[in-house]
Amino acid sequence: MTTTESGATAPSENGTQSTQHATHGYHKQKDEHLKRLRRIEGQIRGLQRMVDEDVYCIDILTQVSASTKALQSFALQLLEEHLRHCVADAALRGGDEIDAKVDEATKAIARMLRT
Repeated sequence: MTTTESGATAPSENGTQSTQHATHGYHKQKDEHLKRLRRIEGQIRGLQRMVDEDVYCIDILTQVSASTKALQSFALQLLEEHLRHCVADAALRGGDEIDAKVDEATKAIARMLRT
């Protein structure tokens, strides 16, 4: 479930409960993030071309590794922004919300470590 800007609750895409803010932690860097994601998308399209052109396996694997590292780096930046904005905001407000935010962040870190 997610909370919309109006405070209403709506299901999230992955079925987990998540609280949204009017602005997210990544809001100030949104344009930079989109640029970075477009660059990663270009890397993935390059992988498709490499397979289509029957490029040597090891060369493709090298590019897969680079693309994976780029996504992991993006995820780490997003996580840092979430901790600095959403979790810190919940800590200032206190109450049960901080426990929920820490639990949410812990689960996100666990998902990142599994990849």
